[in-house]
Amino acid sequence: MTTPNKLTVLRLVLVPVFFLWFFASGFPGIPVWLYSAVLVLIYAVAELTDLLDGKIARKKGQITDLGKVMDPFADVMSHLTYFTCLMTCNLMPVWSFVVILWREFSQSFLRMLLMGKGSPMAANIFGKAKTCLYAAVSICGIAVRIATLMDMYSPWMSTCMTVLCALAAAASAISFIIYIHNVAKAGTLRGMTR
Repeated sequence: MTTPNKLTVLRLVLVPVFFLWFFASGFPGIPVWLYSAVLVLIYAVAELTDLLDGKIARKKGQITDLGKVMDPFADVMSHLTYFTCLMTCNLMPVWSFVVILWREFSQSFLRMLLMGKGSPMAANIFGKAKTCLYAAVSICGIAVRIATLMDMYSPWMSTCMTVLCALAAAASAISFIIYIHNVAKAGTLRGMTR
């Protein structure tokens, strides 16, 4: 297995670890500072693997068919896990989570169809904006979670989270609409048997 694919597997392993640790804050004997440090560390390592796997794959010519499928899958798993955690703590509105969930599953389905045809579709500018906003929602959500546990919560944090989540959901929906338009325009899936 190539180094980039190992990094992606590490991210897939860290995602459930993040989920379990996110809800460990109430366990007796875990001080808030330790909980917070470990939560940030797990998130940072998972996101670092996402940053490095693609760079290493391109630099060393280690782009594989497995990597092309596994990396986007790991992206979806990690983002939806982070957002599930935030939603259960009322840090992410349910409606924005559902918009993002529908988009991610629909995008994954379309990507599979296109890969089956050997015609992957490039990301668009709203897709890049969506990725940045997903990261902002995750980082701010973790920060608000920690602030809440440290009794440093302020109502403006909730407002900021709602605005960020709305922007992420909007960028997510717009990028998917553009993606569908580009797929239809290319006509790649036109000849599929129904």
